[in-house]
Amino acid sequence: MHKYKLFRRKPSMNYATLCKSTVEPLARLTASSLLHPSSFTLNNVFRTFRSLSIHQHHRCHRIMASSTPPLPEEKATAPYGSWKSPITADVVSGGDKRLGGTAVGSDGRLFWLESRPTESGRSVLVMEAESPEGEPRDITPKEFNVRTLAQEYGGGAFAISGDTLVFSNYKDQRLYKQSISSKDSLPVPITPNYGGPSVSYADGVFDLHLNTFITVMEDRRKNNLNPITTIATVDLTDDSAQEPKLLVGGNDFYAFPRIDPSGKRLAWIEWSHPNMPWDRSELWVGYISEKGDLYKRICVAGHDPDVIEAPSEPKWSPKGELYFITDKENGFWNLYKWDESNNEVIPLHPLDAEFTRPLWVFGTSSYEFVPSEDKKNFIACSYRQNGSSFLGILDEEHKALKLLDIPFTDLNNITLSRHCLYVEGASGAHPSSIAKVILDDHKSKINKFEIVWSSSPNSSKYAPYFSFPEFIRFPTEVPGQDAYAYYYPPSNPYFKADQGDKPPLLLKSHGGPTSETRGILNMSIQYWTSRGWAFVDVNYGGSTGYGREFRERLYGKWGIVDVDDCCSCAKYLVDSGKVDGNRLCITGGSAGGYTTLAALAFKDTFKAGASLYGVADLSLLRAETHKFESHYIDKLVGTDEAYIERAPINSVDGFSCPIILFQGLEDKVVPPDQARTIYKALKEKGLPVALVEYEGEQHGFRKAENIKFTLEQQMVFFARLVGHFKVADDIVPIHIDNFD
Repeated sequence: MHKYKLFRRKPSMNYATLCKSTVEPLARLTASSLLHPSSFTLNNVFRTFRSLSIHQHHRCHRIMASSTPPLPEEKATAPYGSWKSPITADVVSGGDKRLGGTAVGSDGRLFWLESRPTESGRSVLVMEAESPEGEPRDITPKEFNVRTLAQEYGGGAFAISGDTLVFSNYKDQRLYKQSISSKDSLPVPITPNYGGPSVSYADGVFDLHLNTFITVMEDRRKNNLNPITTIATVDLTDDSAQEPKLLVGGNDFYAFPRIDPSGKRLAWIEWSHPNMPWDRSELWVGYISEKGDLYKRICVAGHDPDVIEAPSEPKWSPKGELYFITDKENGFWNLYKWDESNNEVIPLHPLDAEFTRPLWVFGTSSYEFVPSEDKKNFIACSYRQNGSSFLGILDEEHKALKLLDIPFTDLNNITLSRHCLYVEGASGAHPSSIAKVILDDHKSKINKFEIVWSSSPNSSKYAPYFSFPEFIRFPTEVPGQDAYAYYYPPSNPYFKADQGDKPPLLLKSHGGPTSETRGILNMSIQYWTSRGWAFVDVNYGGSTGYGREFRERLYGKWGIVDVDDCCSCAKYLVDSGKVDGNRLCITGGSAGGYTTLAALAFKDTFKAGASLYGVADLSLLRAETHKFESHYIDKLVGTDEAYIERAPINSVDGFSCPIILFQGLEDKVVPPDQARTIYKALKEKGLPVALVEYEGEQHGFRKAENIKFTLEQQMVFFARLVGHFKVADDIVPIHIDNFD
């Protein structure tokens, strides 16, 4: 058992691009910068981007994604998996930041929340520079960490109105108020100190009429596993910490408290056990008295027991009309509007596409109202269809949806500013980014597209090594049913394998399992493909992005459908001649870790696996997991017998290949005993097995040193036990029981 802790210096923020561009403003950013990346800075590149038209910008990104530096006359021949690559584990772990939300201040400037692996995963709110020549400024003092633990997965940890910022602090989970205009302003707590992080807040909005902050409140003081969730208000009239006032309560869960422009109506989403918010939920509107109490309530959607729907994302227009997203008509999340006078809901643009995502984290914003001079209702919205995202402008009057041409193929949140939109997106050539989008006067075309933030700002200098995702549709074991995946072939401009050789495959099963993997630039995937591995990211039955019917394939069949689909995908790639059938490996985190363990216990498709904070004992998970998911597992598994039969820990005899496990010791979603139990059982059976435990890590690894170690140890583990090659990197492997 290995307890690992490593500290390293913060990486440089130098930026380079490896394209030999025909776009004049970028002509100097040539392939030679691979050897001299320090000559180019991130700001210089961004300044150059700002001078481009939208057409030049698109062309530039295509060149950056497709160009390569001067290549040798002949590639070196080396076994798949052994290729040398500059995309090291340090590059992956140190350069990739996580985005935790965006907002716009009163002056129109952008604020974003970024999680920094090099600061042990600390989340920092950053303000956009005042001028193109300036630098973004950290708003969050070093002793603070903007993160909420509400529903364990958090989200919606901050809100901004005028000069006032309210945020949740990770260490004590209290709400703090801070002035954003003053560089010397220190946050002051506005909620009580309960002696520990026992009360969390999320998804808050300002009520400017009553000078309060309306927020989802999760109170764990009486019961940590079954906290009380409400919607509460916090007084903002002074800087003293005051007890929140109950506004809405009585149900199991709440989200999206949203107040209308007049301050007289509040909309929110609520749901109850045993449902998850994507199963069944309700949209309510409450009418607010002068004292701030609700005196009347109406259920707008989700009240009919004969109609299965999951409304989400309520939002008031500037005119005071309520819009939201639900899936009652066609099984896909589409946009609707509430006709208050008749208490009816009206579909705006029915489409077999998903206009929102499942509510795993608070604060989702998939659409915004775009102001126009003629005061028409234009709605900027994004949707998912057939593995890709699209950005469009919905003209409500003409019921027309105009698609916009952008370089992103994956979209998340949209934030409205005075004269533009800020869009979170990515593609096979772009890591997770924020783009500033300026529309023309008719709201039908983009005049300017500018990337203002990147989760991995150094990534483009490795463009010659990028493997681009191929969206594949493959048959499952159920006749007539297909599932989906993104396949990444090996890619390295300096190496090739012997003719006739086929690469090893690493198949990833995503978490959730009600989630979706997306075909975007992920440096962790490029770490594998640039070394000669094939990589496939699977959207098995139960994934989102393909409608309710596809999502509910997994109900009662977790450990069956997901496992079968992952095995079917691997076999499909073998039969297609793309990968080596004798070197198939599988990895996954959380629910993906369960699918990994289940695939190894119940099937013989894969030759080795890596489980990251994965589930081994379903009954133990049901007994110990947090409130949000406490009944979710029942829907996924079904009967008491299935809890026993589908638990990998109860089928140790079915394991026949090496496994490496990684676990955070502060994980409350999948407690450490899960990994320890399966480790002990496999060790006693005599299989090659290793367990890595990380102090200070929760569900998912946030510290750069742990992300690096996890990646490297998976690589060397698979190479030693399955790959039949020596990795090019200098990695010291950990001890493997029953092997070393």
